[in-house]
Amino acid sequence: MSTLTTPPELTAGTWTIDPVHSEVGFTVRHLMTKVRGSFRDFEGTLEIADDVAASKVNVQVQLASIDTGNQQRDDHVRSGDFFDIEKFPTMTFVSTGVRPHNDGFVLVGDLTIKDVTKQVELVGEYLGVDDDAYGNTRVGFDATTTINRKDFGVDANVPLGGEKFLIGNEIAVQLSVQAILQK
Repeated sequence: MSTLTTPPELTAGTWTIDPVHSEVGFTVRHLMTKVRGSFRDFEGTLEIADDVAASKVNVQVQLASIDTGNQQRDDHVRSGDFFDIEKFPTMTFVSTGVRPHNDGFVLVGDLTIKDVTKQVELVGEYLGVDDDAYGNTRVGFDATTTINRKDFGVDANVPLGGEKFLIGNEIAVQLSVQAILQK
């Protein structure tokens, strides 16, 4: 059994996610192809502990900021058929634990969409720490997971006959996070 150790260059403390250099992306099946998109408005913190297993992550995503490159589709996803952003403007993730996984980690936490909370596991990779040109210390992580949108009440669809539907239920989530150490 592997253990999760804090890399020596990773300073314990509060790190604020830099939304300019981070991405909350997703991929979903649409007919025989895949639609990729992202959320442009999000914020969060990483509380890195001396014992990395005790670290915490808290993220809020504004669902109105969805961007799939198609305004008509984005407006439909914002509507009551999908996210219903008038009632449920925010998606949140609050971590509950972290454990080792191969060369990386698994971040476990509660994902809330449309007031439905489910536990999810994000498989992550630590990308390193470095100082930027302005003297800020930055850390980078990538993480992925797959969720079923119907589990969160995002269940609109169009049947195409038999077992086929217009939109897939499985959503692949891709995160690329750069965070800045708060001094």
